[in-house]
Amino acid sequence: MTAAVRHLGCPSGLTPARIAEDRPDPRPFVREQGGERHLELSVTGAKCAGCIAKIEGALTALPGVRSARLNLSTGKLAVRWTGSLAPIAITEAVNDLGYTAIPFDPAAAEDADDGHGRFLLRCMAVAGFASANIMLLSVSVWAAHDGEMGEATRALLHLISALIAIPAVAFAGRPFFQSAWKALRHGRANMDVPISLAVFLALGVSLFEALSGGEHAYFDAAVMLLFFLLIGRWLDHRLRTKARSAARDLLALQATTALRLDDNGHAEAVSARDIRPGDKLVVQPGTRLPVNAEVIEGTSDLDVAFLTGETLPRLASQGDTVLAGARNLSSRLVVKATSDTATSVLSDLVRLVEAGQQAKDQYTILADKAARAYVPIVHSLAALTVAGWLLLGGSVREAVMAATATLIITCPCALGLATPAVQVVATGELFRRGVLVKSGNALERLARIRHVVFDKTGTLTEGRLEWTNAEILSPRARSAAFALARAGLHPIARSIAASAGPGVLAEDVTEVPGEGLSGRVSGETVKIGRAGFVGIPEEDAGSAGPQAWLKVGDDEPVLLTFEDRVRADGRATIEALRDAGITVSLLSGDKEAAVRAVAETLGIEQYRSEVRPEDKAEFISELKKSGSVAMVGDGINDAPALALADVSLSPGTAADAAQSAADFVFQGEGISAVHQTWRMARRARRHILQNFAFAAVYNLVAAPAAMAGLVTPLIAALAMSGSSMVVTLNALRLKTHGGNP
Repeated sequence: MTAAVRHLGCPSGLTPARIAEDRPDPRPFVREQGGERHLELSVTGAKCAGCIAKIEGALTALPGVRSARLNLSTGKLAVRWTGSLAPIAITEAVNDLGYTAIPFDPAAAEDADDGHGRFLLRCMAVAGFASANIMLLSVSVWAAHDGEMGEATRALLHLISALIAIPAVAFAGRPFFQSAWKALRHGRANMDVPISLAVFLALGVSLFEALSGGEHAYFDAAVMLLFFLLIGRWLDHRLRTKARSAARDLLALQATTALRLDDNGHAEAVSARDIRPGDKLVVQPGTRLPVNAEVIEGTSDLDVAFLTGETLPRLASQGDTVLAGARNLSSRLVVKATSDTATSVLSDLVRLVEAGQQAKDQYTILADKAARAYVPIVHSLAALTVAGWLLLGGSVREAVMAATATLIITCPCALGLATPAVQVVATGELFRRGVLVKSGNALERLARIRHVVFDKTGTLTEGRLEWTNAEILSPRARSAAFALARAGLHPIARSIAASAGPGVLAEDVTEVPGEGLSGRVSGETVKIGRAGFVGIPEEDAGSAGPQAWLKVGDDEPVLLTFEDRVRADGRATIEALRDAGITVSLLSGDKEAAVRAVAETLGIEQYRSEVRPEDKAEFISELKKSGSVAMVGDGINDAPALALADVSLSPGTAADAAQSAADFVFQGEGISAVHQTWRMARRARRHILQNFAFAAVYNLVAAPAAMAGLVTPLIAALAMSGSSMVVTLNALRLKTHGGNP
């Protein structure tokens, strides 16, 4: 059904003037399809699975809302509803939770995301620079023995530290202060609230001490705290940014313009977004179809590898259905559109990828689980500390100092670095071995897999046809085949031409879609193609598999054979995974015979052939019910399955969309990196658990000491930094071993 945009009414009290004044009106962005209304919004401020649950829960509670799905990686919120609910009510529901929702604009979202990354980087640089300078001043105060430094000198150093710390905190702390204020303003708390409180208390107590001539100030604690936290925040931002590109790469296959025929048969160039079902389009060789369509005139070979993963193209003729993104290889086609760009197969693939990424983002790592309890516990401890000191006769200053130390020493730096520190070291080691890690918690997810699903073409095989019997030709026939193949676009012709290198071209070359090439070389007619094309009965065509017949002049036709070779280390990798207790499956869009041959060569018992992208995604979904699943694939048709799997890997030769959807990209000619990466993931996960155990013990010991007044804010800051160093050093131990599980 054609997507139609309708302007819907405002709820009571929300006038058009107020909409224009506050934020963009979402009404023009509503699509109506199949009796439902669809709205896509860009949501900012959501950072975790708890945010997803809160937003989706609030929206599904609205009358008529059928579903609300927030993709944390892209920030896109997709809402479907029926009835009279106004779209402005949806955006207001999100905004009332303390987030910001505006109509989704991919380009604007990408620009805003880039800007936020630069903002975090600037904040981190300011905090790091200020922290280093204040630490130099603090060391002078710490190192001075009794009587070696006068009060005036110490006060001057404290005031200089204050002059550095106050503007640095005001600038570098904005990511936390703004988030905390927005949360508090809407009656909720997040982890940025105690962080902001600790920074303000440390800064306030230090300023009071400096102005009153006190012996201790803790400006370094406040700035260092921000610096460590900003490192984690920026790394998290970078990892999420990488997750956004898979859908964008898929949409890059969408033709932006098309040739549309009017009622008089004249062709005009139009934007692909203006195409509607029923429009007649001209598709020239070398161009991609902008929408799903039906062929009404012409015959041509289409490259549909993005959808099926097949090496060989498919023949399309009158009456056949062709899909958006397919590339026309040989002849002009006239087609009738059966969809628009919003409902084409490419758009469906994008939605599958985004759904998979969303499910992946909802997988909560251990740090998120531990952090949920952090805010109420730390606030309660700080409040109890103040109350306890006052009840026991302590001064307000002593109570505030103890509470400040408690907030600082229990700051979740070690907890926050427990996972990123290991990830940085492990990803660096993997990078050294030719494996690029693109997703933040991918190593933890990979360590838990019970199943691995492989694509065939380009993954278990090399992904290119290789001419296997060139030696049977005479030098004359081989030269003729080379000359003719150089003029062809078919994968078989390209394989022959790759064996030949540069050279002369055949004359009068004609490519017959679905049949083959013909031309003249040295005055003789040369043909390469199907058996019937060169005069051989189809029943005598020869063995299965990629093949073509060559006929030079009056010579007898010769059968040329080709193969997509299995990777040399494929069987060893499959056996290593099976020995580790992991089941292995093979999915491919290729024909049954080709898939079966590869499965038997590699010893894979479970395999399926001629599967489409949505079939792969469905298979992954079913397999996930019995344990975590890893997907290894290289084609655009694999992108939805890669995104939906618990963890995904792609070779470096994969399509851009597949690499974008994958969590790992490995280089080299083999697939042994799959097993090696799994081994590293097992060790990384063990080190993460060790770090969490240390962080828990540290807080159990440090918090009571701070509450009892045994720890000053300065010592608390040093202890906090020391705990961060411990988890970092533990992570560095990954570099001392070879990645054994």
